[in-house]
Amino acid sequence: MSESLDICVMLGGPSSEREVSLQSGAAVVEALRGLGHRVSEIDPVDGEFRLQQNTDIVFLALHGTFGEDGTVQAKLDALGVPYTGCGEAVSRLAFDKVAAKRACAEQGLATAKDCVVDDPAAGMPEGIELPLVLKPVCQGSSIGLEFVESAAAWPSGLAKSLEGGGRVLVEERIEGREVTVGIVGGQPLPVVEITPKRGAYDYANKYTVGATEYTCPAAFGAEAMRRIQCAGEQALFAVGGGNCARVDFIVRADGEPVFLEVNTLPGMTETSLLPKAAAASGTSFAELCQWLVELAVEHPRRWPPPVEKQIKRRGRRDAERGKN
Repeated sequence: MSESLDICVMLGGPSSEREVSLQSGAAVVEALRGLGHRVSEIDPVDGEFRLQQNTDIVFLALHGTFGEDGTVQAKLDALGVPYTGCGEAVSRLAFDKVAAKRACAEQGLATAKDCVVDDPAAGMPEGIELPLVLKPVCQGSSIGLEFVESAAAWPSGLAKSLEGGGRVLVEERIEGREVTVGIVGGQPLPVVEITPKRGAYDYANKYTVGATEYTCPAAFGAEAMRRIQCAGEQALFAVGGGNCARVDFIVRADGEPVFLEVNTLPGMTETSLLPKAAAASGTSFAELCQWLVELAVEHPRRWPPPVEKQIKRRGRRDAERGKN
């Protein structure tokens, strides 16, 4: 695809991740305009929007509720407008951490012991040893993420995590290396290792510049790297598949990836993890944005794209690079 399109970038929105979404959207707008597309912007701050009649595609740069939980996807499906990312059903399932975890476990992926709590007066769960990880069932960007190291810290940790949503997923804390693998058009990207300089990878360490080190490609051997990438593909398949996602794991000392979650609309600033992984594979930020547009236009309901289509697109992209 080389023609210019009328693309609406949807950014901001009503969720608690609004500020991150605005940053993602601004980076995407700049990249798409640089590619020659005609780009408009919509910020559905109240959850409502109206597209221009000539809109060819919507590039979703939303994060959190409304953007990642299937709501906006259902609205766009009703309008018959193609959009980036995953479909409504997949987005809804993946955004529910419990449902996504159960789906992945059914596919044979390793998961941490867990239970679900919705009562602020609940005692510590039995059968799950300290330390614990608490996170709202339906939130993103580490919002409401709490780490409980002792029984005394349980009441306050639970109360804080419940503020992020109606239910909390309580898991055993897995020791290991935190990683993420992006998958675009059925193609796994290089693995990124996430190493906070202090403490855990919570909201502060995720969005404070310099607080976390990111290594891409991660320092794993070829076999271990492929094992993580295969686990990412398996996880995305488990929730129903899509044109783009990022899957998070903890890798145990024995090399086993333990599933954490599927992100169906990963961050899209030039320093976000999906663009970092793409860059490590030789794909620039602008090329990544174009890739996502092509996938949405050519394969709005299918994943992965037919192999011959993937090969054709990659060959065209490589040829275009050779001209520059």
